[in-house]
Amino acid sequence: MTKYLSLLFTILLIHSSHYCFSQENSSENSYKVMFYNVENLFDTYNDSLTNDEEFLPEGDRFWNNNKYHSKLKNIYKVIMAIGGWNPPAIIGLCEIENRKVLSDLVNNTPLVKFEYEIIHKDSPDRRGIDVGLLYRKELFEPINFNVIPIIYPDQPENKTRDILYVKGIVKNTDTLHVFVNHWPSRWGGQLESEDRRIFVAGVLKEKADSILNSDSSSKIVIMGDFNDYPTNTSINKTLNAKTDYSNITNWELYNLSANLQNQNIGSNKYQGEWGILDQIIVSGSLLNQNEKVYTSLNHVFIFNSDFLLEPDEAFFGFKPRRTFSGFTYIGGFSDHLPTYLILNFNND
Repeated sequence: MTKYLSLLFTILLIHSSHYCFSQENSSENSYKVMFYNVENLFDTYNDSLTNDEEFLPEGDRFWNNNKYHSKLKNIYKVIMAIGGWNPPAIIGLCEIENRKVLSDLVNNTPLVKFEYEIIHKDSPDRRGIDVGLLYRKELFEPINFNVIPIIYPDQPENKTRDILYVKGIVKNTDTLHVFVNHWPSRWGGQLESEDRRIFVAGVLKEKADSILNSDSSSKIVIMGDFNDYPTNTSINKTLNAKTDYSNITNWELYNLSANLQNQNIGSNKYQGEWGILDQIIVSGSLLNQNEKVYTSLNHVFIFNSDFLLEPDEAFFGFKPRRTFSGFTYIGGFSDHLPTYLILNFNND
């Protein structure tokens, strides 16, 4: 009962504080698939196998239990604001430290009411940050999952995040293939690091093609922080996620987030310019409204509600409200905005 009252209070607080809900709420014939780079969701315990010292009570950021639990509550508020009374059925997350932080998120906040299950496996990233998937078991039934390791042939010692692949049944209707990504960063420069993202794109493309070659009508959702934009080589050429929607075929991939870019909407801001590093890409079959489950160009969104933003004093306008500004704690959310997709279902 306490958890339910807390949930009710938070929803009313968000509403009364002009924190707007997503205007595209799920119904009986639809639900949401969400992706969010939550920016450094670390617990407060030292992992001797990773470089997590910055996020410890004695670390540079003095990361303590109060800050950690405030971060969890903020992520929960974002999830609820996107879903309203019916939060997303599937949530892909990146920049999470381990399974524990996911467990704390779904069990130690009012999200517990929705009984989210967790899919996660530790990756070899040196900082210890991973990708993970949350799902509501009454709406998505996993059949299997695995992680796709990234091993650079010329630099096997250079570790990065795995790609998480989950195959499951959506709403007892059809099979959905989900990939959660967090590609190598632009640290050192976009051009200097581009070859690593192109390599990861090739690994993902091979896996997606194998699914489509087996069944060209397969429903695929690829989501993540790609650290590249829709027009960059890794996305546009190697993954071949198309941005021309005039002649859709089942066996091709289509970058729905590129359509948002044309509307001057972004998920992150760099040197005063909004861009879309966080993207949702689907197979052509999902754009066929005659299928049991489908979506459309108009059903992908970036959630940019006012409460996630703050004034951008350096470049004007607004920017994402982060947990830290430099090393100064401000108690915000993330340097990225979440993105989500609405899946619709045809009644038989």
